[in-house]
Amino acid sequence: MPSLAILHASQLVTLVGPARARYGKELGGLGIIPDGGLLAANGRITHIGKTPEIEKLCQRDTEVVDARGCAVLPGFVDAHTHLVFAGNRLEDFESRARGETYEQIAKRGGGIQTTVQATRAASEEDLFALAKGRASWFLKNGTTTIEAKSGYGLTLKDELKILRVIRRVGTETPLETVPTFLGAHAFPAEFRENHGGYISLIIDKMLPAIGEEKLAEYCDIFCEQNYFDVDDSRRILTAAKQHGLKLRMHVDQLTNSGGATLAADLAAITADHLEQTGADGISALAKAGVQPVLLPGSVYALGSKKYPKARQMIDAGLAVALATDFNPGSSPSASIPMMLSLAVTQMRMSPAEAITAATINAAASLGRIESIGSLEAGKLANFVIYNCDEYRELAYWFGVSLVRDVFVRGKRT
Repeated sequence: MPSLAILHASQLVTLVGPARARYGKELGGLGIIPDGGLLAANGRITHIGKTPEIEKLCQRDTEVVDARGCAVLPGFVDAHTHLVFAGNRLEDFESRARGETYEQIAKRGGGIQTTVQATRAASEEDLFALAKGRASWFLKNGTTTIEAKSGYGLTLKDELKILRVIRRVGTETPLETVPTFLGAHAFPAEFRENHGGYISLIIDKMLPAIGEEKLAEYCDIFCEQNYFDVDDSRRILTAAKQHGLKLRMHVDQLTNSGGATLAADLAAITADHLEQTGADGISALAKAGVQPVLLPGSVYALGSKKYPKARQMIDAGLAVALATDFNPGSSPSASIPMMLSLAVTQMRMSPAEAITAATINAAASLGRIESIGSLEAGKLANFVIYNCDEYRELAYWFGVSLVRDVFVRGKRT
């Protein structure tokens, strides 16, 4: 396989730095090389540098791509998505426009339960076809790796079905997937009056089956009032650890229910959402080294005004990550560039901080720091060429796709 050279990038945004998540002022360091270039072979980057340096390394059969007038960035890493589901939530969408809240819609049987019904009714092939189409949405928006959760099956059979589809997307499309089990997303209708029975099903049946088939790397939970409380969450996540799963958590999205403190206590890898988290929760996360994954798309889509306190988190020394929360109910968007815009305009992150949060810090949250998230020798050649002179334009031109070319493992998608 011939090598691949990218030359004359107006900005090669490398994010070169320590092999770990970035904190504090480090989030602003993008390692930009003007008139930059890179060389890749066998799916991995071999060299980065100024264009004249890279040109000298090109062989006769090297494929050369001219990126003149374009910024080149690592592929985005979306650390929180709900990729696999059937149906849509258009009724919920319109109901919110009439003033109903997320909680009110859920109480009358809408919300997650609507998607659960549609997903249970869909075959694995149906779900794969839908997810394959959505994978193209992510790639077209510059994302090359996603974390993807189950959670719309809520039976052993249907949760396994979803996780198998996530695995197929990662092997049969260019989009790379990291699977997470989210059986504790909501209590299914048939367990509405028997919460203990459903928790036992998760612990006694679902977790052992997932561990045996190695279908997930992480276990997540919706720790929230009217969903899984702190005690439920502790019990389920403790069991998940025993099956070799690392922990991620939906916390403090709708209420400040102590989820951030629990995430710190359990040494979770990430605490996601955090819209309602106060100073004590932020402090606990910082002391425990838990990464916040902030999801401004869900705040926007739900019509809320309360965005996570990104500036306080960064100032507290937290390695903030940024993700879409792609899902049919509260964030139907596969666009990290849109999240960059929201992060800058609504959470007062700088454009550079937002880029770092959606690349190297997101990769760290998924345990992929050695292979993705930055443009460095030895890492996968996952990168995107954008039709703009510099990285700040990605957040500036919101709602507009600037993607020119997407490469995964050195191949144009």
